[in-house]
Amino acid sequence: MRTTRSTVLAFSLRFAFAGFALTAVPAAHAQNSVTLYGILDAGVTYVSNSGGSHLADFSDGVSYGNRWGIKGIEDLGGGLSTVFVLESGFHLGTGKLAFGGAGFGRQAYVGISNAWGTLSLGNQLDMTAEMAYAYNISAWASGYAIHQGDFDRFNGDRLPNSIKFLSKDLDGFTFGGMWSFGNVAGNFREDSAYSLGAHYVRGNFTVGAAYTQLNNPGGIYAFDPYAMIGTHTFLGRPTVSVNPATGAITDLYSNTSFPVDRQGTFGIGSSYALDKVTLMGNFTYTTIKAFGQSSHMQVGEGGASWQVTPAISAIGGYQYTHFEGHHWNQISAGLHYLLSKRTDVYLSGDWLKASQGVDAVIGYSFTPSTTSSQADVRIGLRHSF
Repeated sequence: MRTTRSTVLAFSLRFAFAGFALTAVPAAHAQNSVTLYGILDAGVTYVSNSGGSHLADFSDGVSYGNRWGIKGIEDLGGGLSTVFVLESGFHLGTGKLAFGGAGFGRQAYVGISNAWGTLSLGNQLDMTAEMAYAYNISAWASGYAIHQGDFDRFNGDRLPNSIKFLSKDLDGFTFGGMWSFGNVAGNFREDSAYSLGAHYVRGNFTVGAAYTQLNNPGGIYAFDPYAMIGTHTFLGRPTVSVNPATGAITDLYSNTSFPVDRQGTFGIGSSYALDKVTLMGNFTYTTIKAFGQSSHMQVGEGGASWQVTPAISAIGGYQYTHFEGHHWNQISAGLHYLLSKRTDVYLSGDWLKASQGVDAVIGYSFTPSTTSSQADVRIGLRHSF
């Protein structure tokens, strides 16, 4: 989740929701400091149908993305401070870098902070991540349970080459906005993006909303529709070819991405804490435009977390998705046990049922099923430092 603050209680939903109401840098009295931090997550997953076969594999960065990072702050006096974050994502099983091999693909920015907020420049979390994605309750239960294809950017995504303002906590209210430069000569719009959002906390109640738009999304956010949501068509065009003799499927956009002109998504989420139980839900509406056509995805989600004991938490969520006449129903659940404040073991699972004709794929994480359903079970270990 938020990687620029302490990860000691990263697994706590209440801590996470409160954290999203604050700024991305140390608040109040600035001091000169540099902090090293990180998260390590690994485990074994069983999948019921991955390309037509059962799958048991070692996988990492599922409950939380593996990362190590450095964050720093320098007091400039007069209420000003300089802040920076350099955060790298990687695969624990192979040691390889994630995010397309970028050295600091998770975050890399420098900025100036004062009593009103932080102005920063670099590769940074968008406002959907800052204000709304923590309400993706299913993903707290199981790291695989992001919204279908992450079309609505509820998986905690970034915008490169960006300038961003994020306010401090103003009596429970925070807001922010950012612009990502496309850096294309003669066309200010091409490859650009922008994001706006706000969050409010009052007692046990929280609510956050954001809108993010990408123009000509590419790179790690490029579209491979079949791999992402398992549909055989997308905006009126085929996404796969099927061998009539064998039934073998070839993904038409696995090497060259589907050329999307615009991806705009609005999301809103809320939570309410009732003693040891926290209820939460969210709704997103995403518009995707390409080849003069537009399609809309709606996602509704609800669930709860239960702090059974100080060491045990149980989390469950349900998602409903509608897109281009298809629909998806997904149930996710997870059980976490703390071995210490920094280490926990967990058991999680998901079950997804899609419309007839859709090859179900949970969270853009596995090869699509050869049927309209897919399920997974995972046991994992996570440590933060």
